[in-house]
Amino acid sequence: MGFRIAVVQPMSHMPPDDENNIRDAIQFVEQATDQGAEFVAFPESYPGPWRMPATFDPNNALIETAKRCGVYVQYGTLEPIDSEKRTAHNLLMLARPGGGVPGKYRRTHPPGPWIYTGGKYWDFNYTAGDEYPVFETPQAQVGLAMCSEVYMPEVSRALSIRGAEIIFLPAGVDKNRLWASWRNLIWSRAIENLAVVVTTQNLFDKSQRGLAMVATPEEVVFESTQEGMFLVDVDLDRIRDLRTQKDEPSSSAKNGVKAGVLNQWQRPEMYDKFLPREGANG
Repeated sequence: MGFRIAVVQPMSHMPPDDENNIRDAIQFVEQATDQGAEFVAFPESYPGPWRMPATFDPNNALIETAKRCGVYVQYGTLEPIDSEKRTAHNLLMLARPGGGVPGKYRRTHPPGPWIYTGGKYWDFNYTAGDEYPVFETPQAQVGLAMCSEVYMPEVSRALSIRGAEIIFLPAGVDKNRLWASWRNLIWSRAIENLAVVVTTQNLFDKSQRGLAMVATPEEVVFESTQEGMFLVDVDLDRIRDLRTQKDEPSSSAKNGVKAGVLNQWQRPEMYDKFLPREGANG
């Protein structure tokens, strides 16, 4: 089953001008719709806000735009908790073509609040979430994860065992010396979860190197370091085929990835061995 994703790697407005990202995001969605996209993927924290106390809320604008244009829009924002304490959840949202309440993922890893405190771009006391929702769409089961959670394979695995076939894993800013390992991990999450993984990031000047990418288990089907909106056609038939296959000693002759890793390879009885809990046997 094929569908088109618009992967947006924008030249973003930094705080305190980040509210201008809403205008740009709406234009990207409109352009993507005109070019046949059914999903639009934005970076982490785009369009914003990036700091607490929050000075604007992009949700109504993105929900209305997704409904008007008839597309799914994955975007980033904050969910304020306490303005005086400057606490908030970092969110990924999935606005729906039918309108209504969008899907929501509250970043879960690492434990807060240090990761977003006092930075050049972000400045809030992050509070971790504790749920891994998966959202049903006509095209695919969709999971959401965020940025350096790519270093926590448990996050993507939690989504995949709940049925996610495509994982949007948008990132924040230029990866600098982490770039090569980050690229490797994006593809690794696709390989080990038999999923399509989509990432992109914010750019703030022409000297920065982006990482917009779509990885399937068997290949990286798109990547760019440049600013822009990129249209990528995705077909989940191969993903679904791999997920139903039984791995065999001769499987490497026909598959570029290990099939069966979400069921045949699993040993749930070993989970307490991986991370022993107090009082657990063994």
